[in-house]
Amino acid sequence: MVDPTGLISHGRGEAFDYLMGEQTIPPAREAERAAAAFLLKAKNPVVCMNGNSIALDPKGMIALAESVPAKMEVNIFHRTEERMEKLISYMESQGAKDVLGRNPDARIPGLNHARALCINEGVFTSDVIVVPIEDGDRAEALVGMGKVVISIDLNPLSRTSKTATVPISDEISRALANIRESVEELRGNTAEIERITSSYSGEKTRRDTINHICACLQAGL
Repeated sequence: MVDPTGLISHGRGEAFDYLMGEQTIPPAREAERAAAAFLLKAKNPVVCMNGNSIALDPKGMIALAESVPAKMEVNIFHRTEERMEKLISYMESQGAKDVLGRNPDARIPGLNHARALCINEGVFTSDVIVVPIEDGDRAEALVGMGKVVISIDLNPLSRTSKTATVPISDEISRALANIRESVEELRGNTAEIERITSSYSGEKTRRDTINHICACLQAGL
C-alpha cells in the first residue's frame, strides 16, 4: 500500500521522534488539543489519508473520524486506480464506512499532479482537514483555499509543518489518540473551543518544538 518514497519520508520522521525521546512533547500535546478544538468547531471536517497513514494506524484514523465526527477521504500522490481501490478497501476492511476517494469530481487549485484529484463533498468543500505525514504541496494548496490544515508530521522543519495551521510533531498513533482524547474533553465546551481556536499559534508550536529538541540534545536526551 505504501509507495517507496513514502517509506523514505517516514524514515525522516522517525529520526525526529528519536530526538524527541519517542514521546509526546508538550508543544505537540498543545497542538493536539488545538486540533481537537478546530475539528469540533468545523462545519465539514475531513480526515484525509495517504498510504503511510493507512498502513501505520488505520483504526486510529477511523476512531478519530468517528469521534468528531468527520468524513474520511483517501488522497495519494502516486495514484493509480488499483492502488486507490486497495487503500480504500483496506480501510473498509478495518471498519471504515463511506470512505471517499474512488470517483474524484473536483480538483485542488494549484496542484498539477494526481494529488489534486479529490471529492467535492469531502476535501474540496472541507473547512478543517487533517493531513498526515509529509504532504507539503497539498497542505500549502489547501491553506491557500482558506482551510484550516492540521498536519501530523514528526519533522517540524518540513514544508508540511511550516505551512499547516496546526502543525503536530508527534508519532501518528500517539497524535490520533491524543486528539481523540481532547475531542471528548472539549465536546460541548463552546467557550473553551473558541478560546483555543482564536489564540492558537502554529508558529509558536514549531518554535517550541525545535527549542525542545535542542534542549534534549544539550541534555543528552
